[in-house]
Amino acid sequence: MPPAVYAASSGTWDQVEGNWNQFAGKVKQRWGKLTDDDVTVINGKRQELVGKIQERYGIAKTEAEKQVDEWQKTQSVR
Repeated sequence: MPPAVYAASSGTWDQVEGNWNQFAGKVKQRWGKLTDDDVTVINGKRQELVGKIQERYGIAKTEAEKQVDEWQKTQSVR
């Protein structure tokens, strides 16, 4: 696994990745500058999402990670 997996707090990122089709629309709602192609490339990979947010919004990696962490806390899979 890539080293970035450490950042998946409380194991919930595995749920996001495993249910990517469900979360892809939510990701696009939160980060409207992401394209359909971006979402396809991300494919549930947290570090890909962080990288695309950095690229599209011109922000630092730490800020992008913070945004993803905050978004992740608001998501649930049942």
